[in-house]
Amino acid sequence: MIIDITHQQKQHAHGMIERLAPEKLSVVVGLLEVLLDPLDRALATAEIDDEPVTDEELRDIEASREWFKHNEGIPFEKVVTDLGFTMEEIAKHREPS
Repeated sequence: MIIDITHQQKQHAHGMIERLAPEKLSVVVGLLEVLLDPLDRALATAEIDDEPVTDEELRDIEASREWFKHNEGIPFEKVVTDLGFTMEEIAKHREPS
């Protein structure tokens, strides 16, 4: 039931945004950016990466997909431990401002 309500609320919000006058849209966008957590805000305001994928990158992607067909992924927790960190350190880490 919560999922239905959330979906309905999002649809309602989308509909209202569509009806906004252009000069009011920037106000709503600013409010939404403030409401997002720092990571979501950074992702929402990041420039779109429109650089074409190189042939080398395409080969690397295909090699990765092929590797995963025959191997199991490595859990993030194991990578963190192997690098000498704890999950608590990772959770508390903040990028310098």
